[in-house]
Amino acid sequence: MAILFEIEQRDPVVYRQRTRKSTVLVLALFAVLAMLISSVLVALLGQPDVSNFRWNLTGVLLGLALTVVIVRFGLWEREVMEPAVYGWRLKRSLMRVTNIMHQVKAGVDSGNADAMQLLRFYHLGLLEMHRLDGNSSALEDLVAEREQLRQALQQQGQETECYQLRSEWLAAVKAIKV
Repeated sequence: MAILFEIEQRDPVVYRQRTRKSTVLVLALFAVLAMLISSVLVALLGQPDVSNFRWNLTGVLLGLALTVVIVRFGLWEREVMEPAVYGWRLKRSLMRVTNIMHQVKAGVDSGNADAMQLLRFYHLGLLEMHRLDGNSSALEDLVAEREQLRQALQQQGQETECYQLRSEWLAAVKAIKV
């Protein structure tokens, strides 16, 4: 049983403060790199009487590429990026379920335990994502479906607090023919 992701209960205020901090850091890094590379390219390859737009654009694109590399391979595992990485992984995990939602729904309709667990993880993940993002109106969207699934899981004697995304659930549900 491989656990692909685990939902953690985090303080939304602290989460948003820390993700803003990491966002500002990445934006500042991009701005500095883009301006620096553009300036160097214009100084080395530009011409005084001609538009240097292409060198400026090239510098911005190279700055963007370098920023992505630095963030992914230099900052990704650092403490400053941890909340943003957690949010990205949460959303990516939810997208894995969304991509096979037609099979999940078919499995739930037929009483498939793996599909029910996967849908419960999806509901709890959405709740956490909306809570962290401060999107209180979206929290109410799936209340009836969420409660109906929770009761069905209880009736079958299954776990109702599915805070982990398990690889075997995804594999089992992907095998469901719709």
